[in-house]
Amino acid sequence: MSRKTAREVAMKLAFASLLGGEDTYESVLDKSGISEAPTAEDTAFSEEVLQGIGAHQEEIDAAIDEMAIGWRIGRMPRVDLSILRVAIYEMLYRDDIPYSVSINEAVELAKAFGGDHSSAYINGMLGTLAKKLEGGEPS
Repeated sequence: MSRKTAREVAMKLAFASLLGGEDTYESVLDKSGISEAPTAEDTAFSEEVLQGIGAHQEEIDAAIDEMAIGWRIGRMPRVDLSILRVAIYEMLYRDDIPYSVSINEAVELAKAFGGDHSSAYINGMLGTLAKKLEGGEPS
């Protein structure tokens, strides 16, 4: 399995938690039809992302609020919100993942699971965040 798939599972688990579900890594794999067994590293990555989102949700959501001009988190499509939370967590708290990778993976997830305009919206928001972070501005 790849980190890309582990990221997808993390996004789906984040989405399930928004809906009050308590899916497990294995149940998400099963529901997604992913037959390749996860490595310990893949599972650890997904769990770290989910725990990180939980631990830093206020900061992550504040970044989303700041960039989501004309939108409130409560009105955002839940899939888009889940994708943004995963990507923003990576961008703010994971030094081992380049911003461009987080943005690209988020856009690909949005194309696969979001609405017609999700990928462009997510790309714009994350691009804005990357510029702020690269410029040393607070997020």
